[in-house]
Amino acid sequence: MFGAFRPTNALFGGLLWKIPWRLSKFQKARQRKRLRSVDAVVATIETALARKGETLKALDTWKETMPTEAEMLPKDKYTIFDRKVKRYRKGIHKLPKWTRVSQRLNPPGY
Repeated sequence: MFGAFRPTNALFGGLLWKIPWRLSKFQKARQRKRLRSVDAVVATIETALARKGETLKALDTWKETMPTEAEMLPKDKYTIFDRKVKRYRKGIHKLPKWTRVSQRLNPPGY
């Protein structure tokens, strides 16, 4: 621990790439934009299928279960459920590939 081979501060701290504990306002804005763009794609597909008189089971399931960006609470937009965290919530940016994975639903009550 002490002496010639003592660890440096970077080695003491664990990961070198530290993740801040909360999202910046710019990350939040991009997250809202991503959610709205997914909602727009779903609406476009729905109107295109409606013009042809067809339906898609996966699209109907998405519309029934997933809330739109406007319907989501800020808590659900920026955090996700994690049973290992003290208050059962962690920032969405701590999820691997959080910009590509849809995390709109959380367990009820959390």
